[in-house]
Amino acid sequence: MTNSTATDSVAILTGMYAAEAEYLAAGGPGEGPFDLLAPFFAPDVVLHQADGLPYGGTWRGHEGLERFFLAMSQVWETFDMAEQDFLATGETAVVLTEVRARARATGRELTFPIVQTISVKDGRICEVRPFYWDTAAIADACVASTPAAPSPTA
Repeated sequence: MTNSTATDSVAILTGMYAAEAEYLAAGGPGEGPFDLLAPFFAPDVVLHQADGLPYGGTWRGHEGLERFFLAMSQVWETFDMAEQDFLATGETAVVLTEVRARARATGRELTFPIVQTISVKDGRICEVRPFYWDTAAIADACVASTPAAPSPTA
């Protein structure tokens, strides 16, 4: 692979993250036009989310990404990608993102890193694999706890 391919991958990712910000600013899932993001993703794109997350699983194609963004918006009140660093070699990019988020169900605020491996082919993102340091802590922050039942008295 050439250095030019790596540069192209970073340009595509930079454009996609800018389009994602525009999509979310326009209201996001169900409100903003997914057409802002669609050109950056292959029609058969695959997104793999950790099964332990409230939006875990494999999401396929543009419709799958739209459903994923809807699922994310139901879990997170805010999900800001505060800092991002890119490393690209050919058609593979690694993105380190520092996230600041607030869960809808609990109001808990978290700051956590995500590392994503992203495959780019023919100028479009075809696969995304995010890695979270602590999926249990993230999932826990997103689920409102049920109050414990009172202990029976003797």
